[in-house]
Amino acid sequence: MKAEIISVGTELLLGQIVDTNAAFLARRLAELGVELYRRVTVGDNPERLKKALQEALQRADLVITIGGLGPTDDDLTREMAAEVMGLPLVLDQAAWEDIQTYFRKLNRPLTENNKKQAQIPQGGKALANRWGTAAGVWAEKDGKCVLCLPGPPKELEPMFEEEVLPLLAARAQGTITSTVLKIASLGESLVAEKISDLLREQTNPTIAPLVQDGEVILRLTSRARDREEAARLMAPLEEELHRRLGTAIYGRDGDTLASVVVELLASFGQTLATAESCTGGLLASRITDVPGASEVFGLGVVAYSNQAKEELLGVPKELLEKEGAVSSLVAEAMAKGIQKRASSHWGIGITGIAGPTGGTPQKPVGLVYLALARGKDCEVHKLHWPGSREAVRRRTVNFALDLLRQKLLRQEKNNQCRNN
Repeated sequence: MKAEIISVGTELLLGQIVDTNAAFLARRLAELGVELYRRVTVGDNPERLKKALQEALQRADLVITIGGLGPTDDDLTREMAAEVMGLPLVLDQAAWEDIQTYFRKLNRPLTENNKKQAQIPQGGKALANRWGTAAGVWAEKDGKCVLCLPGPPKELEPMFEEEVLPLLAARAQGTITSTVLKIASLGESLVAEKISDLLREQTNPTIAPLVQDGEVILRLTSRARDREEAARLMAPLEEELHRRLGTAIYGRDGDTLASVVVELLASFGQTLATAESCTGGLLASRITDVPGASEVFGLGVVAYSNQAKEELLGVPKELLEKEGAVSSLVAEAMAKGIQKRASSHWGIGITGIAGPTGGTPQKPVGLVYLALARGKDCEVHKLHWPGSREAVRRRTVNFALDLLRQKLLRQEKNNQCRNN
């Protein structure tokens, strides 16, 4: 079954709202084996919506619209869908009663224009909406299906699971299953080079390299009769990718660098503290986004000024005056200072110039010093990132997390060797 999605709303075109609905539907359609060929966004304009529906129905077996099912005059999705399919709109009595019940529960007045939300193309099916007032619409004609869903995600998502899923499952054949491998410390071009033959010869499953949030990801996709068969098809490919890329693959699907680091620290019963300047607490934020991080993370300091570096981290004033805040020795002092203050196993110190101003020929924008302290040992990395202030901060935090991850993995490997 081939499908297209039409998202309706001028606010989407203006960038005022992010279309999370289309992403949700794309994932769920793939799991059902429904091939999504195109996504289109149109404003609240009846003629443009009508044309988009006509074109989509020429190409696809299933056309899904999102939004435009409200009670106001500019909510015209159901009207345009009925017109394009050549079907009159009729009142669905059960849907109208549901709307009246919904308003009674909220103790809100019901207006006449709400009645249009219970209208569906003749011969179609009204999809119950217990989370709002607009009934969904399922209509079929000449082997083509139109599915109209409301715009609010809190309505669309549960409606899809409860009302739409049984309708599609009965028509779909097979499944399309995807998994994502996440990579750190390797760029997209190097990853592509290491797996070039796999990319060139791929059939089923397939590999798609992508860059997302500054990291490289490999999306593996398999078409099969069911999830079990898809997993069997993907297993050898995933094993080969791990063999070639090794520890550069840090996780899969919902894993993040921070969640992997937190898990590794917890497995060793070790703790981390952070001292940040140019990253402004972003590293600590990423770590504390992970549930259970309190077991391994007890203190994070944003020491932006020299005075803060002196008073909170014990960085000597003379060192700051001689080397400058952005320097290898200051980063080392920050890492050791926070480690001592928190009595932690690991300490990370970060100082740099994120930009876009503040750079000099000797210390340009994007220059960052990052120190990782463990006991009496401390290593410092000099980094120079291109890009925006946000990019410099994000790349620094990713580097810090991956550096600690690699250290913890080596520690794990050494322990295994000793035990053997």
